[in-house]
Amino acid sequence: MRRDRRRQVNRVEWTDAYIHTSYYLDELQLMYRWKGSSRLCAARAEKLCQFRRNIASSVNFRRELVDQPQQQHPSVQQAAPISGSIASTTGSRLFQRSQSSPRYGGRSCRTTSIARAISSMQTQQPGSLPDYRIDPYQLLEDDLKNVYEDIRRELVANTSHEELRTIATYYFGGQGKALRPMVAILMARAINYDKDQSGLLASQRQVAMISEMIHNASLVHDDVVDQSDFRRGKPSVNALWSQKKVTMAGDFILAVASMMIARLQNDDVTLTLSQVITDLVQGEFMQLGSKETENERFAHYLTKTYRKTASLIANSAKAVAMLGGADERLAELAFQYGRNIGLAFQLVDDLLDFVSSSDAMGKPTAADLKLGLATAPVLFACERFPELNPMIMRRFQEPGDVEKAFELVHKSQGLEQTRFLAKKHCVEAVRLAQTLAESPYQKSLMVVSDLVINRIK
Repeated sequence: MRRDRRRQVNRVEWTDAYIHTSYYLDELQLMYRWKGSSRLCAARAEKLCQFRRNIASSVNFRRELVDQPQQQHPSVQQAAPISGSIASTTGSRLFQRSQSSPRYGGRSCRTTSIARAISSMQTQQPGSLPDYRIDPYQLLEDDLKNVYEDIRRELVANTSHEELRTIATYYFGGQGKALRPMVAILMARAINYDKDQSGLLASQRQVAMISEMIHNASLVHDDVVDQSDFRRGKPSVNALWSQKKVTMAGDFILAVASMMIARLQNDDVTLTLSQVITDLVQGEFMQLGSKETENERFAHYLTKTYRKTASLIANSAKAVAMLGGADERLAELAFQYGRNIGLAFQLVDDLLDFVSSSDAMGKPTAADLKLGLATAPVLFACERFPELNPMIMRRFQEPGDVEKAFELVHKSQGLEQTRFLAKKHCVEAVRLAQTLAESPYQKSLMVVSDLVINRIK
């Protein structure tokens, strides 16, 4: 048995494995060739998918023999059917009450069989999330209220054009989940507490504002690109104004955010936050394309997800840590926390597109399929239903493709596997937060992971 397992491990030929130390470029590239027909050892798949350990200038991976049971993961065997909502284990009541690298940023994980590896689910339980009786939204109620008020004030002060003011401030009415400013403020206060500082620095508060402004600018541009008619349960900016005006309003929000970044007068923070905008544009371009092979497709999806969603949360958390005087280790911890929360958030968002109602989401469901996008549930479903592959390549453009793909995803374990991967990222975020000094803000950072995995909209 042990000898057979060693043969399986040795079928992986590692041709290069290194970590690029630049925080502003693609940090991790793991390049290897997969030989043989056996599936990748689950322990190695976990390393590939999480990329969560300490950064070094270079690293050589040892070929380790890991004895894992050759059976499907119990979380998949016993997973409750997901339909209509993701309210589940602990803390979902919190969300309902309050409403709410290494990284996947490398250029490629060349032809990695990540999808196959995860789908085998031969890993340990991702663990349970803490059930603290604390509500981050209530804890930061005044902070978040002030953030949105100051954003609107900043936008209004930078133009005398009334219609531009109206469009630019349209999404800053507080109807969103406020995840990005919440994570930035919680991390800032937790870091300050860890370093025996009191309160929230003005510069850290500015970063929280900037993160939400960049996010909302991307929503404005998304509404134009996707021709969306609804956002957050109300007509989108695209439905109310012309595409030219909406596009320029999104540019205006980014311009004001860039001015605020410059006023911080911190070169390292400027580079960190500027990288977010670069990642957003690259992520959008990646979303317009696809990959021929199943292996490349999943790596492409993960990289796109990091750039479009996780980069903003990760780099904002890192920026507030740097402004709080954190050393390199603590700043990297903040980055990794935000990266994991961001990836989990988007994985759940992609899942909800298949299970929540339009009323709950505040936007049409199955929207990604209609836009020709293959997200994690579809990519996982390809394991059981290979007929999805040609649909993905033609971007679900033929009559009946969207309906058929939607049906096959629900027949597969794609939803359960997506949620499983999201929970692994949430558990990793909790592990990172636990290393900070104990405080209400540190506990709230852990609760955020619960809000993310159990959200229903």
